[in-house]
Amino acid sequence: MPPSRKNVLYGAAGTVGGALIAWRSMFPWIGDDLTTMLGLKQISDKMNPDLDNGVYIIDKFEEHVKQHPKKVFLYFEDREYSYELVDAMANKIANIILSLDISPGDTVAAMIQNEPSFVWTLLGLQKIGMVDAFINYHLTAEPLLHSIRASNAKAIIVGSGEGLLESIEEIRNSLSDNIPMYVQGRSKCELPPGYHSLDDAMERTLPLPLSKHLRSHVTLTSPVCYIYTSGTTGLPKPAICNQAKAIGSSKIWSSFGFNAVDVSYAVTPLYHSGATFLCLFNTIAVGCTMALRRKFSARHYWEDCRKYKVTVVHYIGELFRYILKVPESPLDGVHNIRVAMGNGLRLDVWKTFQDRFKIPMIVEHFGATEGTSITINLTNRVGAIGRISPLMRLASKYKMSVPVRVIRFDRITEEPIRGKDGYCIDCGAGENGLIISAVPETTTQFYLGSKAINEKKFLRDVFVKDDAYFNFGDVVAIDKDYYLYFRDRLGDTFRWKSENVSTREVAEVLSTLSFIQDINVYGVEVPDNDGKAGMAAILLKDDVSVTPEILQQIYRKCAKSLPGYARPIFLRFQANFEVTQTMKHRKVDLVKEGYNPDLTSDPLYCVDVENKTFSPLVSSSYQQVIKSRL
Repeated sequence: MPPSRKNVLYGAAGTVGGALIAWRSMFPWIGDDLTTMLGLKQISDKMNPDLDNGVYIIDKFEEHVKQHPKKVFLYFEDREYSYELVDAMANKIANIILSLDISPGDTVAAMIQNEPSFVWTLLGLQKIGMVDAFINYHLTAEPLLHSIRASNAKAIIVGSGEGLLESIEEIRNSLSDNIPMYVQGRSKCELPPGYHSLDDAMERTLPLPLSKHLRSHVTLTSPVCYIYTSGTTGLPKPAICNQAKAIGSSKIWSSFGFNAVDVSYAVTPLYHSGATFLCLFNTIAVGCTMALRRKFSARHYWEDCRKYKVTVVHYIGELFRYILKVPESPLDGVHNIRVAMGNGLRLDVWKTFQDRFKIPMIVEHFGATEGTSITINLTNRVGAIGRISPLMRLASKYKMSVPVRVIRFDRITEEPIRGKDGYCIDCGAGENGLIISAVPETTTQFYLGSKAINEKKFLRDVFVKDDAYFNFGDVVAIDKDYYLYFRDRLGDTFRWKSENVSTREVAEVLSTLSFIQDINVYGVEVPDNDGKAGMAAILLKDDVSVTPEILQQIYRKCAKSLPGYARPIFLRFQANFEVTQTMKHRKVDLVKEGYNPDLTSDPLYCVDVENKTFSPLVSSSYQQVIKSRL
């Protein structure tokens, strides 16, 4: 090469290199922006063709059935279920449902634990354009009845899990007389009158393929399923999870190169969006294999991962804390996992877990079942849920980044702060704010229900006239590098044992006890536990005092009417309640004082499962009781 040309090339290279160094020195976070935006581009590149052509999750599944019918789709309890087998079972479900007097687009409520039948029930309903209402199998009594009614279900499928039929039987007289109820795991002769054996029906039904014409009414806005979430109404609300959301969710793992040779692992309940919309749907999208466990087990976690050669695990933060409590082993780092993807991983657990078990990459995300977007951390930044820099905010206007913003809000009213122009104000680096995401014009509701219920999640006229944003109701912090960190949840819910707990639902249940005048439910932090434990401040009626019988009645009421994760761990009996000017219970001081006997003279009690009551919580036994009961 002639010297003059060399000099030009070297000069150009030096200029580019110098420019990059200058950019990195002025904007040290730009490399992380580019990494994140590249991952988001991989998602959109996979997602947009399916959105444009109406290729739904069931279409992707049937494509893989044709391409590799014998390939293992599910591992479950030492059995292998091929794509072909699951498809045949889904066809049977679809043909059984078609024989009922229900219409296209109707809903079937399915109360099934983590097992293959959950998957083929969902797929079978998708084959004929029906909606699957995911009923939380922990629910009983009024919350269960409400969940089924709220879905407008025209049929019910009850899984084979222990206690599920009994829970349905308890509310059966309150359900519609003519609603068909199918039960898995039992023959007709083992069922009470009025129930149908799904096992018997499956035996009689041929796995005949179904015409796509049966789902020709399905569009991007048609619901795939309803996933229940607790909110300000107190009882579970069915969040509408439509086909567009399913397609988008099924491409999220492409941001880290998830592909057909991967093996995923699902241990959280399939009735949650994480296990289904992330783990299951991403598995279907690429045609790989998923290992499924009926119930999470810290002791068997790594055993499963090694046995099934798992490469990508889905988590919620609490799980990793439990796994860390398992005694160390020489096999701790022996596995094939390349990515752990999920949400809620606490800062104090993240690095310890990653180092001990040698996890190359942790991808933490933030979102909501009914939300319109997510944030995602693709750079292994410890503790972060994603990022939102000035560059990414600009890129979102051109659909090159997620349409998420963080805005200033009033801590007292929990409402956005608006500027002189009437619009919301973006938070900058070093600030805490309310996280929101843009709402597509096609989205008119988040929940199946009244306009009033849905309107509570909308923010309108946020940055320009007539725009709309989804309010997550969560506070996040922005650091100097524009990474986001989850800080707290506003409103009337808190998280415990991997579940959202509605304070209003708990209060309404306990308020039915005749001796309670008023009740204030809130969450309190407990050392070495993720989320917040439930605590109830109780005001007894004037002629009532705390007695062993009162405490036992409260325990029995909780055990009968509330799922385990929603039952209060602590009780506090007060002589009077402090309320705000709008007559709302004040919780700030109660949360601050928590269950510490040294901070209040009010009688405190802790749940005593062994004796089925609540036992006094005093200074001398405070630490011992906490450690032994939780």
